[in-house]
Amino acid sequence: MLNKLYIPLIATAVFSTCAHAALPQGYPGDYQKIVDAATKEGKVIIYSTTDTKAAGPLIQGFEAAYPGIKVEYNDMNSTELYNRYISEQAAGGSSGDVVWSSSMDTALKLATDYAQPYKSPEQLQLPKWAVWQDRAYGTTYEPVVFIYNKRQIPAGEVPDSHTALAKLIASQADKFSKKVTTYDIEKSGLGFMLSVQDSKADPDYFKTLADVAKGGLAVQSSTGTMMERVSSGENLIGFNILGSYAEARAKTDPSLGISYPKDYTLVLSRVSFISQQAKNSNAARLWLDYVLSEKGQSILANQADIPSLRNDIEGKNDIDGMTKMLGKALKPIPVDESLLEYLQPKKRLDYIKQWREAAQK
Repeated sequence: MLNKLYIPLIATAVFSTCAHAALPQGYPGDYQKIVDAATKEGKVIIYSTTDTKAAGPLIQGFEAAYPGIKVEYNDMNSTELYNRYISEQAAGGSSGDVVWSSSMDTALKLATDYAQPYKSPEQLQLPKWAVWQDRAYGTTYEPVVFIYNKRQIPAGEVPDSHTALAKLIASQADKFSKKVTTYDIEKSGLGFMLSVQDSKADPDYFKTLADVAKGGLAVQSSTGTMMERVSSGENLIGFNILGSYAEARAKTDPSLGISYPKDYTLVLSRVSFISQQAKNSNAARLWLDYVLSEKGQSILANQADIPSLRNDIEGKNDIDGMTKMLGKALKPIPVDESLLEYLQPKKRLDYIKQWREAAQK
C-alpha cells in the first residue's frame, strides 16, 4: 500500500509530465511559459456560434493535450453572441476569453474594438487573407451550398449555379411557392453577411434573388431549421447553407441533397480572436493555437466535418481537397476591413430594404 504522504508528490510528477509535453515543431522556445501560466489559470471561456456537438471533438482534443485546463464552451447564434459580448464589455464584468464566430463581419467588428494582438506560431501555415493584423484569424474553409429534397427534386433538375437556381424556381413558381428557404438577414448576422458577399460576387444579385423568391421565401435564423424543413419536404430547396453542416447531416439523412454552385462558391471562415480583457489570456492563446494547428485542424476536418483552412491535413476536407473539387469557383471571404462596409447603420438598413423589395416581388 502506498503511503498517503507520497500521493501528492506522485500526482504532481504526473501533472508536471503532462504540462511539459513536447511542444509542436516550430514553436518558440519560451512557449512553455504560456503553457505553465495557462495551467495556473485552469480554464478558458469560449463564446462561439459553432454547435457544441460539432465542437465536441476539438474540445476533447484540447483538454487531452492540456489536462490542467477546462474549456467552458458557450454556444449561441451570431446575433446573441454579438449583443452579449458587447454588453459584457461595456459592463466590465466576466465575459468570453475567446470569440469564435461564423458571422465574419460582426466578429471582425468586435475584433477591431476588443481584440488583443497575438501572433500565433501557426500563422505561417495559414493563407494571408485569413489573418488580420495579428488580432483576428480565420479558422475554417467552408463552402456555401444549396440543399434540396432528393425525393421531390429529380437529379436532372438540381441546380449547379445561382442562375440555374433562379431559372428552376421561376419556371416552376407554383411548385416552389413558399418552399424555398434561406437565412432571415434581419435576424441572422451570418445570413446578412452571406447576402452581402453574394451581391459583391454577382452584379445581377438582386435580379437573381427576385427570381429565386418567386412565390415567396421561407426565411429562418438557423441552418439546423432549414435542413430539417428541406429534409421533411416542408421546404424543397435552400440556399446560402453552410456546407460543413449540410455534409454532416447528409451522411445520415438520405433525403438531403447538396449542390455546390459552379458559377461561384462563397467560402466562409469562422473568425476567432482573443479578448483584450481576457481573464484567462494564456489559456486563450493555447486554445487559438490548438484550433489553428495541424492537430486541431485535422480534428475539425475529419471528426467535426468542418473543412480545414490548411493544406497539409490528411484527407480531402481541406483547402487542397476543396480546390480540386471546385477550382476557380471558390471565393474565400477575406478577413479584412471590407467586411465592415455594410455594418454602418444606414448602409445596413438600405441594404435590408433593397433585399426585402427583391425577395417579396
